[in-house]
Amino acid sequence: MLVTRLTISSLALAAAFGTSAAYAADYQQPPPQQPVIYQQPQVDVIASSWYLRGDIGVSMTRNYQLDYIRNPLNTVDFTFVNQSSSDSFFIGGGVGYEFNNWLRFDVTAEYRSKERVYAFGQYTLGGGTFLDTYEGYISSWVFLANAYVDLGTWNCFTPFVGVGVGGARNTLNNFSDVNPSLVGYGIGRNPSEWHFAYALHAGVAYNVSKTFKVELAYRYLNYGSITDTIDCANTCNPDSYKFGNLASHDIKLGFRWLCCDMQESPRYVYQPQPYTPPPVYLQPPPPVYPPLRSKG
Repeated sequence: MLVTRLTISSLALAAAFGTSAAYAADYQQPPPQQPVIYQQPQVDVIASSWYLRGDIGVSMTRNYQLDYIRNPLNTVDFTFVNQSSSDSFFIGGGVGYEFNNWLRFDVTAEYRSKERVYAFGQYTLGGGTFLDTYEGYISSWVFLANAYVDLGTWNCFTPFVGVGVGGARNTLNNFSDVNPSLVGYGIGRNPSEWHFAYALHAGVAYNVSKTFKVELAYRYLNYGSITDTIDCANTCNPDSYKFGNLASHDIKLGFRWLCCDMQESPRYVYQPQPYTPPPVYLQPPPPVYPPLRSKG
Protein backbone atom coordinates (compact mmCIF):
# COMPACT_ATOMS: atom_id res chain seq x y z
CA MET A 1 0.00 0.00 0.00
CA LEU A 2 2.80 2.35 0.91
CA VAL A 3 4.49 1.67 -2.41
CA THR A 4 1.31 2.44 -4.26
CA ARG A 5 0.85 5.75 -2.48
CA LEU A 6 4.45 6.76 -3.11
CA THR A 7 4.05 5.93 -6.78
CA ILE A 8 0.90 8.05 -7.04
CA SER A 9 2.61 10.92 -5.22
CA SER A 10 5.61 10.74 -7.56
CA LEU A 11 3.37 10.86 -10.60
CA ALA A 12 1.51 13.84 -9.21
CA LEU A 13 4.74 15.70 -8.50
CA ALA A 14 6.00 14.96 -12.01
CA ALA A 15 2.77 16.25 -13.56
CA ALA A 16 2.92 19.40 -11.45
CA PHE A 17 6.53 20.11 -12.40
CA GLY A 18 5.72 19.44 -16.04
CA THR A 19 2.87 21.96 -15.92
CA SER A 20 5.12 24.54 -14.22
CA ALA A 21 7.84 23.96 -16.79
CA ALA A 22 5.31 24.42 -19.58
CA TYR A 23 4.09 27.70 -18.07
CA ALA A 24 7.70 28.83 -17.57
CA ALA A 25 8.55 27.97 -21.15
CA ASP A 26 5.59 30.02 -22.37
CA TYR A 27 6.57 32.92 -20.14
CA GLN A 28 10.19 33.02 -21.32
CA GLN A 29 9.32 33.26 -25.01
CA PRO A 30 9.96 36.82 -26.34
CA PRO A 31 6.88 38.77 -27.40
CA PRO A 32 6.19 38.75 -31.17
CA GLN A 33 7.75 41.60 -33.09
CA GLN A 34 5.37 44.20 -34.49
CA PRO A 35 5.76 44.66 -38.27
CA VAL A 36 7.45 47.94 -39.30
CA ILE A 37 6.00 49.35 -42.50
CA TYR A 38 7.71 52.03 -44.59
CA GLN A 39 6.37 53.87 -47.57
CA GLN A 40 7.85 53.10 -50.94
CA PRO A 41 10.93 55.26 -51.57
CA GLN A 42 10.06 58.56 -53.18
CA VAL A 43 12.31 59.27 -56.15
CA ASP A 44 12.33 62.75 -57.63
CA VAL A 45 13.38 62.97 -61.26
CA ILE A 46 15.27 66.18 -61.83
CA ALA A 47 17.40 67.62 -64.58
CA SER A 48 20.80 69.18 -64.37
CA SER A 49 21.11 72.94 -64.36
CA TRP A 50 22.50 73.07 -67.91
CA TYR A 51 20.18 73.61 -70.84
CA LEU A 52 20.23 74.01 -74.61
CA ARG A 53 18.11 76.61 -76.37
CA GLY A 54 16.90 77.47 -79.84
CA ASP A 55 15.20 80.64 -81.09
CA ILE A 56 13.42 81.83 -84.18
CA GLY A 57 11.77 85.19 -84.68
CA VAL A 58 10.80 88.24 -86.68
CA SER A 59 12.80 91.47 -86.67
CA MET A 60 10.96 94.78 -87.02
CA THR A 61 13.79 97.17 -87.74
CA ARG A 62 13.46 100.72 -86.49
CA ASN A 63 14.71 103.67 -88.54
CA TYR A 64 18.45 103.76 -88.64
CA GLN A 65 20.66 106.83 -88.72
CA LEU A 66 22.16 107.34 -92.19
CA ASP A 67 25.07 109.75 -92.43
CA TYR A 68 26.74 111.06 -95.56
CA ILE A 69 30.53 111.18 -95.12
CA ARG A 70 31.71 113.53 -97.84
CA ASN A 71 35.05 113.07 -99.53
CA PRO A 72 37.23 116.14 -98.76
CA LEU A 73 37.75 116.60 -102.49
CA ASN A 74 34.00 117.01 -103.13
CA THR A 75 32.00 120.20 -102.59
CA VAL A 76 28.41 119.12 -103.28
CA ASP A 77 25.71 119.93 -100.73
CA PHE A 78 24.15 116.45 -100.66
CA THR A 79 21.55 115.66 -97.99
CA PHE A 80 19.26 112.65 -97.43
CA VAL A 81 15.55 113.26 -97.84
CA ASN A 82 14.08 109.87 -96.91
CA GLN A 83 15.16 106.42 -95.76
CA SER A 84 13.51 103.11 -94.89
CA SER A 85 14.24 99.47 -94.17
CA SER A 86 12.40 96.17 -94.40
CA ASP A 87 11.69 93.55 -91.74
CA SER A 88 13.66 90.31 -91.60
CA PHE A 89 13.87 87.10 -89.62
CA PHE A 90 16.52 85.50 -87.44
CA ILE A 91 17.40 82.05 -86.13
CA GLY A 92 19.81 81.10 -83.39
CA GLY A 93 20.75 78.85 -80.50
CA GLY A 94 22.83 78.68 -77.38
CA VAL A 95 23.67 76.99 -74.10
CA GLY A 96 22.68 78.14 -70.63
CA TYR A 97 22.84 77.42 -66.90
CA GLU A 98 20.11 77.78 -64.27
CA PHE A 99 21.86 79.16 -61.21
CA ASN A 100 18.77 78.76 -59.03
CA ASN A 101 14.98 78.97 -59.29
CA TRP A 102 14.99 82.63 -60.31
CA LEU A 103 18.36 83.39 -61.93
CA ARG A 104 19.80 81.89 -65.12
CA PHE A 105 22.43 82.72 -67.74
CA ASP A 106 23.07 81.75 -71.34
CA VAL A 107 25.23 82.58 -74.34
CA THR A 108 23.63 82.74 -77.77
CA ALA A 109 24.58 83.08 -81.41
CA GLU A 110 22.13 84.02 -84.15
CA TYR A 111 22.03 84.84 -87.83
CA ARG A 112 19.90 87.78 -88.92
CA SER A 113 18.78 87.56 -92.53
CA LYS A 114 19.22 90.35 -95.06
CA GLU A 115 17.11 93.44 -94.54
CA ARG A 116 16.70 95.82 -97.43
CA VAL A 117 17.76 99.41 -96.77
CA TYR A 118 16.66 102.19 -99.09
CA ALA A 119 17.23 105.95 -99.13
CA PHE A 120 17.30 108.88 -101.51
CA GLY A 121 18.79 112.35 -101.29
CA GLN A 122 19.36 115.45 -103.34
CA TYR A 123 22.05 117.97 -104.16
CA THR A 124 22.46 121.04 -106.34
CA LEU A 125 24.91 121.32 -109.20
CA GLY A 126 25.20 124.04 -111.82
CA GLY A 127 21.91 125.60 -110.77
CA GLY A 128 19.98 122.30 -110.98
CA THR A 129 18.73 119.87 -108.36
CA PHE A 130 19.55 116.19 -108.74
CA LEU A 131 18.49 113.04 -106.93
CA ASP A 132 20.48 109.97 -105.93
CA THR A 133 18.89 106.71 -104.76
CA TYR A 134 20.65 104.20 -102.52
CA GLU A 135 19.83 100.55 -101.93
CA GLY A 136 21.55 97.66 -100.16
CA TYR A 137 21.13 94.70 -97.83
CA ILE A 138 22.37 94.42 -94.25
CA SER A 139 22.84 91.01 -92.60
CA SER A 140 24.37 90.24 -89.22
CA TRP A 141 25.72 87.62 -86.87
CA VAL A 142 24.95 88.53 -83.25
CA PHE A 143 26.63 86.96 -80.19
CA LEU A 144 25.25 87.74 -76.72
CA ALA A 145 25.83 86.78 -73.10
CA ASN A 146 22.45 87.06 -71.34
CA ALA A 147 21.19 87.08 -67.76
CA TYR A 148 17.53 86.51 -66.86
CA VAL A 149 15.42 86.86 -63.72
CA ASP A 150 12.44 84.50 -63.51
CA LEU A 151 9.60 86.19 -61.61
CA GLY A 152 7.81 83.10 -60.26
CA THR A 153 5.66 80.36 -61.74
CA TRP A 154 1.86 80.28 -61.88
CA ASN A 155 0.03 77.40 -63.57
CA CYS A 156 3.23 76.48 -65.44
CA PHE A 157 3.72 80.07 -66.74
CA THR A 158 6.93 81.89 -65.73
CA PRO A 159 7.37 85.56 -66.70
CA PHE A 160 10.93 86.82 -66.95
CA VAL A 161 13.08 89.84 -67.78
CA GLY A 162 16.71 89.98 -68.87
CA VAL A 163 19.64 91.86 -70.36
CA GLY A 164 22.37 90.86 -72.78
CA VAL A 165 25.69 92.24 -73.99
CA GLY A 166 28.02 91.10 -76.73
CA GLY A 167 29.03 91.85 -80.29
CA ALA A 168 27.67 91.86 -83.84
CA ARG A 169 29.35 91.32 -87.17
CA ASN A 170 27.43 93.42 -89.69
CA THR A 171 27.74 93.11 -93.45
CA LEU A 172 26.43 95.52 -96.12
CA ASN A 173 25.90 93.73 -99.40
CA ASN A 174 25.23 95.08 -102.90
CA PHE A 175 25.09 98.70 -101.79
CA SER A 176 24.54 100.94 -104.83
CA ASP A 177 24.10 104.61 -105.73
CA VAL A 178 22.05 105.48 -108.81
CA ASN A 179 21.56 108.95 -110.31
CA PRO A 180 18.58 108.70 -112.67
CA SER A 181 19.04 112.22 -114.07
CA LEU A 182 22.70 111.90 -115.03
CA VAL A 183 22.54 108.16 -115.72
CA GLY A 184 25.38 107.61 -113.28
CA TYR A 185 25.87 104.93 -110.71
CA GLY A 186 28.32 103.51 -108.21
CA ILE A 187 28.67 100.34 -106.17
CA GLY A 188 29.86 99.60 -102.65
CA ARG A 189 32.64 97.38 -101.35
CA ASN A 190 30.58 94.81 -99.36
CA PRO A 191 32.24 95.58 -96.00
CA SER A 192 31.89 93.61 -92.76
CA GLU A 193 32.50 95.17 -89.34
CA TRP A 194 32.41 94.15 -85.67
CA HIS A 195 30.47 96.35 -83.26
CA PHE A 196 29.21 96.29 -79.68
CA ALA A 197 25.66 94.96 -79.23
CA TYR A 198 23.23 94.88 -76.32
CA ALA A 199 19.70 93.60 -75.74
CA LEU A 200 16.75 93.92 -73.34
CA HIS A 201 14.43 90.92 -72.89
CA ALA A 202 10.90 90.42 -71.53
CA GLY A 203 8.66 87.43 -71.98
CA VAL A 204 6.94 84.40 -70.52
CA ALA A 205 7.93 80.73 -70.50
CA TYR A 206 5.57 77.75 -70.34
CA ASN A 207 6.75 74.59 -68.60
CA VAL A 208 5.66 71.81 -70.94
CA SER A 209 7.52 69.30 -68.73
CA LYS A 210 10.31 69.30 -66.18
CA THR A 211 12.88 69.29 -68.99
CA PHE A 212 11.21 71.22 -71.82
CA LYS A 213 10.05 74.85 -71.86
CA VAL A 214 8.64 77.13 -74.55
CA GLU A 215 9.19 80.92 -74.52
CA LEU A 216 7.41 83.81 -76.17
CA ALA A 217 9.45 86.97 -75.77
CA TYR A 218 10.04 90.54 -76.89
CA ARG A 219 13.58 91.83 -77.34
CA TYR A 220 15.03 95.22 -78.08
CA LEU A 221 18.37 94.75 -79.85
CA ASN A 222 20.94 97.38 -80.75
CA TYR A 223 23.71 95.95 -82.91
CA GLY A 224 25.94 98.85 -83.89
CA SER A 225 26.56 100.25 -87.37
CA ILE A 226 28.09 99.62 -90.78
CA THR A 227 29.95 101.98 -93.14
CA ASP A 228 30.53 101.56 -96.87
CA THR A 229 32.25 103.54 -99.61
CA ILE A 230 30.69 103.99 -103.06
CA ASP A 231 33.08 103.68 -106.00
CA CYS A 232 31.73 105.38 -109.13
CA ALA A 233 31.44 103.51 -112.39
CA ASN A 234 33.25 106.42 -114.02
CA THR A 235 35.86 108.75 -112.56
CA CYS A 236 34.82 110.45 -109.30
CA ASN A 237 35.92 111.02 -105.73
CA PRO A 238 34.27 108.21 -103.72
CA ASP A 239 32.07 109.21 -100.80
CA SER A 240 31.19 107.05 -97.76
CA TYR A 241 27.89 106.36 -96.01
CA LYS A 242 27.31 105.17 -92.46
CA PHE A 243 24.25 103.25 -91.32
CA GLY A 244 24.34 103.97 -87.60
CA ASN A 245 22.29 103.02 -84.56
CA LEU A 246 21.09 99.76 -86.09
CA ALA A 247 18.31 98.54 -83.80
CA SER A 248 15.37 96.19 -83.94
CA HIS A 249 12.20 95.24 -82.08
CA ASP A 250 12.14 91.44 -82.12
CA ILE A 251 9.36 88.96 -81.41
CA LYS A 252 10.80 85.51 -80.90
CA LEU A 253 9.75 81.98 -80.05
CA GLY A 254 12.26 80.09 -77.95
CA PHE A 255 12.71 76.49 -76.82
CA ARG A 256 14.72 75.27 -73.84
CA TRP A 257 15.77 71.69 -73.19
CA LEU A 258 17.21 70.91 -69.77
CA CYS A 259 19.76 68.23 -70.48
CA CYS A 260 21.34 65.28 -68.65
CA ASP A 261 18.38 63.83 -66.75
CA MET A 262 19.31 62.17 -63.48
CA GLN A 263 17.63 60.86 -60.34
CA GLU A 264 18.02 61.90 -56.75
CA SER A 265 18.77 59.33 -54.06
CA PRO A 266 15.57 57.65 -52.82
CA ARG A 267 14.03 59.40 -49.83
CA TYR A 268 12.49 56.94 -47.38
CA VAL A 269 9.63 58.52 -45.50
CA TYR A 270 8.80 57.07 -42.08
CA GLN A 271 5.15 56.19 -41.66
CA PRO A 272 4.10 56.18 -37.97
CA GLN A 273 2.18 53.09 -36.89
CA PRO A 274 -0.81 53.07 -34.52
CA TYR A 275 0.16 52.23 -30.96
CA THR A 276 -0.48 48.63 -29.98
CA PRO A 277 -0.04 47.79 -26.29
CA PRO A 278 2.31 44.89 -25.59
CA PRO A 279 0.75 41.59 -24.68
CA VAL A 280 0.24 40.90 -20.98
CA TYR A 281 1.69 37.64 -19.75
CA LEU A 282 0.18 36.30 -16.52
CA GLN A 283 2.24 34.65 -13.81
CA PRO A 284 1.63 30.89 -14.00
CA PRO A 285 -0.37 29.55 -11.07
CA PRO A 286 1.60 27.74 -8.36
CA PRO A 287 1.68 24.00 -8.70
CA VAL A 288 -0.84 22.02 -6.71
CA TYR A 289 0.52 19.02 -4.90
CA PRO A 290 -1.73 16.25 -3.63
CA PRO A 291 -1.63 15.81 0.11
CA LEU A 292 0.63 13.13 1.45
CA ARG A 293 -0.92 10.74 3.82
CA SER A 294 1.01 8.88 6.41
CA LYS A 295 0.58 5.23 6.93
CA GLY A 296 -2.09 4.30 9.40
